[in-house]
Amino acid sequence: MNALHLALPCSIAAGSLMAVTWLISCRKDNAGWVDVAWSYSFSLMAGLAAALGAAPLPRKFLLLAMILAWSLRLGTYLALRVGRHAGEDPRYAALRTQFPNRPWTMFFFFFQAQAFLATLLAAPFFVAFANPAPALSPLEIAGALLWITAFCGESLSDAQLAAFRADPENRGKVCDRGLWKYSRHPNYFFEWTIWCSFGVFALGSPHGWVGIFPPISMYFLLTKVTGIPPAEAQSLKSRGDAYREYQKRTSPFFPLPPRGAST
Repeated sequence: MNALHLALPCSIAAGSLMAVTWLISCRKDNAGWVDVAWSYSFSLMAGLAAALGAAPLPRKFLLLAMILAWSLRLGTYLALRVGRHAGEDPRYAALRTQFPNRPWTMFFFFFQAQAFLATLLAAPFFVAFANPAPALSPLEIAGALLWITAFCGESLSDAQLAAFRADPENRGKVCDRGLWKYSRHPNYFFEWTIWCSFGVFALGSPHGWVGIFPPISMYFLLTKVTGIPPAEAQSLKSRGDAYREYQKRTSPFFPLPPRGAST
C-alpha cells in the first residue's frame, strides 16, 4: 500500500475512535476527553499503518515504538488530568456556551474534525510506513535521535510541573524551576520538537516533504490557538501579578536564559 492507501483506513479508525469518545463524553458530560482520544488516535493509526505498510521490519518497529511511546504517554497523562478535575476544560466550557441549544451535536462534529486533523498530521507516518527501502537512512536515524531528546524533555517538564503542584507550599505560586525557568511552556516546546522529529524521519522516504507541514501546523496551534493563549489566560487569572513578572523574565516558547540573568 502507498501512503494514500494507508491514510484511508487510518482516517476511518480515527473517526470511529472519536465517535466512541463522543458517546463517553456525553455520558460524563465532559468534552475534555477529546484530547485524550486525539492523543491515542495516533497509536491506533500507527498500528494499522504498520500492519498494512510495505516498510521492512526495522523501519516499522523503530517508528512504531516512537509513536506509541509518545502517544500513549501523552494520552495517559491527559486522561489522568481530565479524570481528576471535577469541571470541564475552560476551552470546551466556553465553546459549549456558543451552542446552548444543541451543544453535543456541535461537539460530535468537533470531535470528527479532530479525527480529520489527526489524520493530516499523521501524514509523515504514512509515507514512512509505505517506504520499502531495506535500510534506514541517515535522516531517519537523525529523526530518531531528535525524538529521544524531545521525548525526554517533554517527560521531564511534565514531571517537574507535577512535582511543583504536588507541594502544598506552592499553591498559588508560579512554577519557575527546572526547565520552566527557561521557557514558560517547555512541555509545548518539546511537544513541537517531537513533531519536528517525525518530520525529519519522514524526509528519508519518498514524498517525505509532507513531513514539513505537521511541525508548521503544530507550531501555529501551540503558540497561537489551543496551547499558549488559553494557558496564559488561565495563569493570569489564577496567579495575577506573579505570572506577569514571570512573563517579563521568561521566554514564552523556546528555552532561553531568563531576561536579566547574568550569562
